[in-house]
Amino acid sequence: MSVFYVGFILGITGSLHCIGMCGPIALSIPIQHESKYLKFWKAFLYNSGRIITYSFFGLLFGLVGKSFALFGLQQFLSITIGVIILIWLFQFKKINSLLSKINFINNLLFYLRKNISLLFANSSNTSLLTIGILNGFLPCGLVYLAIVGATSFSSLNNSILFMFAFGIGTLPIMFLITILGVQIKLSFKQHLRKVYPLILGIMACVLILRGMGLGIPYLSPKHDHTHQTIQGCCTKH
Repeated sequence: MSVFYVGFILGITGSLHCIGMCGPIALSIPIQHESKYLKFWKAFLYNSGRIITYSFFGLLFGLVGKSFALFGLQQFLSITIGVIILIWLFQFKKINSLLSKINFINNLLFYLRKNISLLFANSSNTSLLTIGILNGFLPCGLVYLAIVGATSFSSLNNSILFMFAFGIGTLPIMFLITILGVQIKLSFKQHLRKVYPLILGIMACVLILRGMGLGIPYLSPKHDHTHQTIQGCCTKH
C-alpha cells in the first residue's frame, strides 16, 4: 500500500477525533449566512491551512527520521518513540501537570488561541487560511500519532506526502462540520476520549515490535545490518 493511502486512511478513520478537538473552531468560522459557494470556498481555505501545517510537520519530523536512518538508528528511534508513548499513556495526568507548569508551552498556546480569536473578527481569505494554519499547531493526539508515522520514514518526500494525505483524510468530516454546522453531543466526545488511548497503545506496541526486528512479516520484519563502507575524500584509488 502506498504512503499516500496509509496517511489518508489514518486521517479518515481518525477524523472523528477532529470533531472534539477542531470542531469548536470550525463551528466558529463566520460563514453561516454565506452562499453555498462561499461556504465551500471558506471551508476549503480553513482546511487548507491545517493541511499546510501538517505538511510542514512532515518536513520537520521527516528530517529527524532521515537523520536517524542515515546513522542506522531507525530501529532505536522506533523503539524509543513507542516507549515514550506508553509512558505518556500510563502517566498522562502527571506529565500533563508538569507540562502545564512550563511557561514556554503556556505562552505558546496563549499566543495561538489569542491570534485565532482575533482572526475570527475578519472573514477575509487570508484570515481563514491563517486560522487553519494556527489551528494545526494546537495540541492534538491524532496529529501526534500521524507525526510518529511520518518520523518512521527514511524518505523525506514520503514523510511530507504521508502528512499531506493525513490532512486530506480529515477533510470530509471537517467540511461537514464547517459547512453544515454539525454539532456533536458531549457524551459522544467522552466516548472518543476512551477510544484514542487504546489506539495510541496499539501504535506504541507496533513501533516497539517494528524496532525489535523479530522477523514477523509486515509487523516486525528483520533489519538488514549490513554496513556499507564509507570512503572519505582522501581515499587512495
